[in-house]
Amino acid sequence: MNKISIALVDDHQLFRKGIASLIETFSDYEVIFDVGSGEELFERLSSKQQPRIILLDMNMPVMNGLQVASRIQKEYPGIAVIILSMVEDADTVLSVIKKGIKGYLLKDSDPSAFRNALDSVATDEVYFPSFVMRYMSDRYCSNTEIKLSERELEFLKLASSELTYKEIADQMFLSQRTIDGYRDSLFLKLQVKNRVGLVLYAIKHKIVEI
Repeated sequence: MNKISIALVDDHQLFRKGIASLIETFSDYEVIFDVGSGEELFERLSSKQQPRIILLDMNMPVMNGLQVASRIQKEYPGIAVIILSMVEDADTVLSVIKKGIKGYLLKDSDPSAFRNALDSVATDEVYFPSFVMRYMSDRYCSNTEIKLSERELEFLKLASSELTYKEIADQMFLSQRTIDGYRDSLFLKLQVKNRVGLVLYAIKHKIVEI
């Protein structure tokens, strides 16, 4: 039986070796290489040595985990990424999910959770720990009314006009980057995918009149 190939990327060598040793106990997985940075990873990938799964540390110098993951998505879309992190933070979770990453695993997870994550991602599913699922449920499955700040409401009204995002930024006396942040935040908060969705939400909830 062909083993599922794995690469490890973490700037702490002792941690990498510990994970590699754990994977060696799984008969259907193998570590084909481990490196300490994103730069080293792309050097190895360019040599045609491509794993099925990459276990990727979130916090690394020079290129962090999300930066590395974004490049993997663009250049090697067939490789699945599982983020390894000590961070149990909602904003971090959202940033990971938005990047299309297949899994998020806390570094202090027990071996059974680690194995479950590998098995899920290896079969083209996703794996997120229970705290992630609780957060997503609380945020998106609640029947409570979504509360918008005054600035979000102002942005939403302007986004429902014919103004460009740059013109909205000028009118709100904000940078283009800040406006992009309002837009992306509202996409998530309102569960819409584009500007049309923002407009439809604003009309439905009588934020703007037609």
